[in-house]
Order: sequence, then C-alpha cells, then structure tokens
Amino acid sequence: MIKHHGNNHRELSLAHGTLHVFANDEVFASLEQRVYDMADNNLRIPRNVYMSYTPDAHVGVGTCIGTTAVWNMKDGFVSPSIVGSDIGCGMRVHLTPLTKADIQSKSLRREMIESIEKYVPVNERQSSSYSDIEVEKVVTEGIEGLPVSYIPDEKPSKKSRSLTHVEHAKFKFDKDYLSDVSDKVWARAWQTIGTLGGGNHFVEIQTLEINEAKRDIAAKWGMFDGQVVVMIHSGSRAWGGMMGKQYTRDFRNAMDLWGIENPDPTLVYAPIQSAEGQRYINLMYSALNYAVVNRHMIAFGVRQGLKDVFGSALEMPVLYDLMHNYALQEFHRNRAMLVHRKGTTRALPAGHFLNAKPYKETGHPALIPGSMGTASYIMVGEKAGEKNFYSICHGAGRVRSRKATKQVVTIDQFAQSMRVGTEEEIMVNQRTLRDILDECPQAYKDVDQIIDSVVGAGLASVVAKCHPMAVIKGI
Repeated sequence: MIKHHGNNHRELSLAHGTLHVFANDEVFASLEQRVYDMADNNLRIPRNVYMSYTPDAHVGVGTCIGTTAVWNMKDGFVSPSIVGSDIGCGMRVHLTPLTKADIQSKSLRREMIESIEKYVPVNERQSSSYSDIEVEKVVTEGIEGLPVSYIPDEKPSKKSRSLTHVEHAKFKFDKDYLSDVSDKVWARAWQTIGTLGGGNHFVEIQTLEINEAKRDIAAKWGMFDGQVVVMIHSGSRAWGGMMGKQYTRDFRNAMDLWGIENPDPTLVYAPIQSAEGQRYINLMYSALNYAVVNRHMIAFGVRQGLKDVFGSALEMPVLYDLMHNYALQEFHRNRAMLVHRKGTTRALPAGHFLNAKPYKETGHPALIPGSMGTASYIMVGEKAGEKNFYSICHGAGRVRSRKATKQVVTIDQFAQSMRVGTEEEIMVNQRTLRDILDECPQAYKDVDQIIDSVVGAGLASVVAKCHPMAVIKGI
C-alpha cells in the first residue's frame, strides 16, 4: 500500500515496516522491485524508528545505497551494512579565485591534471608520500592530529578554516578499541593517506552557475558565477576497508550465536549496547577521522599542483567537507538516536544547532556530485528536511552495474558524453576512456531528475550548479 504525502513523498507499507521514498514520478517509476525487497529485509531489524530512500537509491550489499535508517540509542541496533564498506566516504569542495575563462584552454587543463597527479596518487599501486604523518594521531584526532605544515590557513589554530568549515574535524571515541587493529592494517593505513582510490572517487575541476534565488547565500559562502572550484570524492581507504570485512564477519558470527536470521546473509546488525555494537561504533568513528583527513590531504596535494601552475600566491580555501556513509548519534524528537546514512547526505537548514559555526546563519553547503560528464550541485537544507532526518541524496546513483555498463555502453557513446574533440571537452587524466568506462555518465541516473526530486520534496534547495571541466579518476 502506498500513501501519497505530495511533494515527491510516498510512504510504503511493506511486510515488516514502513518505508518513505522521496522521488518524483519519473524516478519513482524507475525503482526496481529488488530495492523494496532489500528495504523489507532491513525493516526486520527490531525497533526501527524510521527508514527512507532518497531518489538516488539503488541496490547495494545488504542495504541499498540511498538509505537513511534510524534507531534509538537506548535500545536500538547498529548495522555495518547500513553504513557501507567505505566508511566516511564523502565530499569536499574548495574555492579558487580562478574563473572559467582562466582555464578555457585545453592544454592548460591538461597541465593542471598532470601537475595534480604529481601530488595525489591515483593508482592503487602508489603509496602516500607523507612520511611525517602519524596514523595513530590521524585516527584519534582527525584533522587536529596533522602536523601544522599541512594546515594551509594563514594562522593555524582552533579557528583555522580547515577545522571550522567541515562537518566534523574530529570524532571522539574510546581509544582502547584500537588495540583490536592488526599491525598489517596500521602499516597499510599509513600508505593510503592522501590517496584518491578507485571506483567512483575523483577530483574534479568545475565552474559555478549560481542559482539566482540563492545568490545571497552564495555570496556569503564566497561563491560567484564562473568561479573555478575543486570537488573531491573519497573515503577512509585502507582503514575503513579493514573494518568493512572484519566486522561483517564478527557480526555474522554473533548473529548465528544469537539465532538471528535474515533472508539476506549480507545484512548484519547487532544491538548498539552489545560488545559487537560498541566495538564497531567506536572503530567506525576512527574511520571517520581517517576519511576527513584523507580528503584534506588530497586537497593539500591538489593545492600544491595548482600552485605549480598558477603561482605560489594561489589560495584554495575549503568551502565544506561532509560524509555520506556513516552512523552518527544525533538528537531528534528530544531523544538520542543513531542515524545511519548509507549514500545519503545530511543537509541542515539555517539556524539548526548542529550546523558548523560559520554556517549557523545560512545552513551548511550540501555537496552532491553528478556523474563524470554531467553537472554536480551545491545545495542547502530546508526546514522541511526534518521529516527525513535532514537527509538528501548523495549523488546521481547508479542505474546499472559496472559489468552491465561495459556490456551496453560503447567508447564512442562515452566520448560523446564527454564532448571529446570539442572546445568544451571535459578533460580526463586517464589516457584511454576504456579504463574508466564503468564510471561513464551512462552508468548513472539523470542527476537533474534526482535534484528535482529533492527540491520538489522541500528537503533542500540548489545554491549552485557545478559544470565539469577536468576530471581526475583513480584506478
């Protein structure tokens, strides 16, 4: 049974609970039955408070990407499957003083790409070059654990923009749980700080098109029409990867001992207050620290590369950094709740107490990537987002698997979507499009329809549309 609330909001009664779906008619009609089967499996987890899909929802492991799921801290559950394997994966945007006209030359954009690649490892076989960064300080202190030399603000301090213009610069947790981490993981984690990673991770050079209705907010954020910005998408790399595998096994073993069954063997969960739940939550927070530092250090490398091209005076202040794969304790309805967001982005409105201090007045930037070759968006949350625990989409969302994409999309189609051979070509770092075919725009939903769904639901508004000019992908 479907209950229509209007404004792209539907409430579906499934066998084991209620699922809210935020999507316009076109996107809703495209959702396959399997996403509802996965939702029903998730709703078998006891005492669920709320569960929803954003319009970019698509099948994942155990849980769909695009899921928000909430339990009370007092008697609820935590699920690594509803966090995702890349814990802390998220977005970061930096502003520059450059304009589109400054980088219109294709040869200059190629130079920018090559210069950035000198500082940002994009191949899985490459390791980090930051030998003076201590992993233990990174996972316990977040950005605050970095040497001062990597905080590029004029006066590194507690008021540094690098520490204030982020969703969280540091997550606190019980450090005793770090004793469970193997020496192998510690060593590998050191090698991946400041590295991009493969899959859908990227560094993208974009230009802004400001939404006239939000021009005042854009100005307060330091944004203007035609401005060049840098968008970064990456996560917790080796540190989070370790947890995804290890603790899925631990949870599955515990569920077997407790006699808990679910039709989906890849969906694991445990009570928040259990030993397994507490171990996972605490180490998950360590991975969130690693993830925000990793994006910070990728941005540091991008800055160095662009300084080599445009001169040492170039400034590249961070606009915002946020996550879209995590479970976070938040206060809603006067209660402490654990809000899982797997491929969903928190978008707080103006005045909300959880906003980072610089964004209390306006609400913070919500960073929504498109797909290579299409626009991305910078949004701001609206008060009506409260109905969805202030969650919006995290991107376009895949419409077909990597394998299926390679089977149905041709190189010529990919090249056409990237406008190869024209003056408006979107430059890429990979020497052949075949290497990144599974990440082509045709692999994803129409991002404009996704944004239309979110705006129509009243969850958030567009502040700026970001047009790609150069893309750096990892392999």
